[in-house]
Amino acid sequence: MNYKTFDFLSIFKLEKKPKKGLLAAEWVMVGYMAFTLLLMLFTYTKLENPESMLWGRLRIAVMTAALWAVYRMLPCPLTRFARVAAQMALLSWWYPDTYEFNRMFPNLDHHFATWEQQLFGCQPALLFCRALPGPVFSELMDLGYASYFPMILVVTLFFFVWRYKDFHRAAFVILASFFIYYVIYIILPVAGPQYYYKAIGMDAAAQGHFADVGNYFATHREALTSPGYRDGVFYKMVADAHEAGERPTAAFPSSHVGISTILLLLVWRARSRRLLLALLPLYVLLCLSTVYIYAHYAIDVFAGWASAVVLFVALNAAYSRIRE
Repeated sequence: MNYKTFDFLSIFKLEKKPKKGLLAAEWVMVGYMAFTLLLMLFTYTKLENPESMLWGRLRIAVMTAALWAVYRMLPCPLTRFARVAAQMALLSWWYPDTYEFNRMFPNLDHHFATWEQQLFGCQPALLFCRALPGPVFSELMDLGYASYFPMILVVTLFFFVWRYKDFHRAAFVILASFFIYYVIYIILPVAGPQYYYKAIGMDAAAQGHFADVGNYFATHREALTSPGYRDGVFYKMVADAHEAGERPTAAFPSSHVGISTILLLLVWRARSRRLLLALLPLYVLLCLSTVYIYAHYAIDVFAGWASAVVLFVALNAAYSRIRE
């Protein structure tokens, strides 16, 4: 495929030197799977759903092998893309899986809420939505939050169609970043304001009293109702997504902020000014929305920015050592 133009038929063009083994993006998944299997070995009796977790991993391994076999029979850009797209689609399966591990450990939200209070003198998540409660601003916030996965899809397709030379690098950076965040979420059990404020009470949060809830979230998944305009289209999209897959996990650092920052850095590196400018407004809204809808503390956003830069530099350097 050409570097800057797209010919539809080229995605079916057979490769002269097909890749024999796994792609770098698939190796990232394999590494994460091995890490979690090892963790399961030592915590099996404490896990709530070990059998379903094992079966899920087996299905992912079989699917990965099947897509590899299809690629070997028809080695072309399209089957390569299918292999990468499948791993990205499964990120939504891996995410709640982090909760199955970190629910075994005492919650740390009281520390993070305390640091938030010391840094800002308040809880920004409590004040932000109250300061701008109108339906227009609410819908903009929910639009930003809902744009997270579409942004990932757009950037992935951009590299596949117009920057195929760097497609596998971009896919590796995105997937590796996700799994590194997931490792952090496993060992750092922070639920975020939407769960922690619910557990300790809104009055206690507003007064700066942050109780240690211990293992409360091991058995409780109740969250605050997201603030904003409840009849809004984007509000309902975010609420439905939270109802379907959200868990009291993955607050620090914000992967929404971190991954979206990495997406913009990838586009900046690819020198696509148009796409960068198109994504920038959604990115700004997304970063603001994570605090507005109680999903994150403000310090989670700052940590998301910092971790994104570190991961972008480190993973690009790592990929440069890989021959793919």
